[in-house]
Amino acid sequence: MEFIAYPDGEMMMIDLANVLAGELRQCLQTHDHASFAVPGGTTPGPIFDNLCSANLDWARVHVMLTDERWVPETSERSNTRLIRQRLLTDRAAEAIYVPLYADAPTPEDQLDDLQEALTPDLPLSLVLLGMGTDMHTASIFPGADQLDRALYGDDRLIAMRAPGAPEPRITLSAKVLREAMSRHIVIVGQEKRDALERAVNLSPEEAPVAAILPGSIVHWAES
Repeated sequence: MEFIAYPDGEMMMIDLANVLAGELRQCLQTHDHASFAVPGGTTPGPIFDNLCSANLDWARVHVMLTDERWVPETSERSNTRLIRQRLLTDRAAEAIYVPLYADAPTPEDQLDDLQEALTPDLPLSLVLLGMGTDMHTASIFPGADQLDRALYGDDRLIAMRAPGAPEPRITLSAKVLREAMSRHIVIVGQEKRDALERAVNLSPEEAPVAAILPGSIVHWAES
């Protein structure tokens, strides 16, 4: 794991957007397309605001979420909604979006079809992840019902239900995240830095982010 600390959050978001754009550009020089998985939540929004105007061939970039809440795009809790508003705009509006949600009562109803649609984009070219203070990443939560399968199984996608998560989730597995060609984790605040330092010495069952820390670059700012 490589750890990079920034003087302030705004600088981190701008710098990280430039790093991601550069890696996508480099990937497109040697591949037909680049597959780019990103998190939802509030932290990455400013990165997307900077990244969406990057000058690269977005029509050859396939964007997907690392995880999604099983809610329609009209919901304020939809990560897809966030991505469309803040990343898939400006020049990045030309990117191809690979959904992790379909209109069905439960994620299990669409899991096979969603996994099949994901397969042509594996291994992922580039992954951006976040981390919670409980040390979850994507929707791989401590205490989740499919935690062992998400951490150690061969599935590409996992339907997850976890304590404190008000709706079912669907998430990329640790296997898919580990096999990405490049992986960045962005965190903000002392509480999350403390959690990261704990995770280094814990098992993936206790701290799921520990499963993907080796080989990752962690970007941190205090605020």
